[in-house]
Amino acid sequence: MKVPISISISSFLRMACACLAALPFLAGAAMAQQGSESVERQIFDAANEARRAQGVARLKWDASLARAAKQHAAAMARQDSLSHQFPGEPALAARAAHAGVYFISLSENVAQGPDAGNLSDQWVKSPEHRQNLLDPDMNVIGVGVVERNGELFAVEDFAKIKPTAPLP
Repeated sequence: MKVPISISISSFLRMACACLAALPFLAGAAMAQQGSESVERQIFDAANEARRAQGVARLKWDASLARAAKQHAAAMARQDSLSHQFPGEPALAARAAHAGVYFISLSENVAQGPDAGNLSDQWVKSPEHRQNLLDPDMNVIGVGVVERNGELFAVEDFAKIKPTAPLP
């Protein structure tokens, strides 16, 4: 059954103007998301390039680990501080497990900087972060980046994932 809809021209124009007024905000949110995804991809590529240069196997992208990394990057941005764990926040292993990652081992790099190149350079130049980055036991990575006041808060989470059990 069809139900006729009646709307006045003035009501229609008000709704159309409201929709048009919202477009810049929606476009800005979409561009911010696209921007962080681009930075995350650049960091992922830089990590694999650093590993390739040292003869270490390439890391695969893990979307679940990336979700955990992004959530922690958001926590760092909210706090405007770098930390592997804030008070009241679960530890890395719990964050990864909650995101659905089935892992044998984990490690994490965190940094704050203006762009992907700077963030990657910080990790490569720091002995502890470089060790995480080049660990041959790790086989997947998730990267999360959140921008706050022009600064990027970034997290690289690495894991050696459990092999999946064969189906019966």
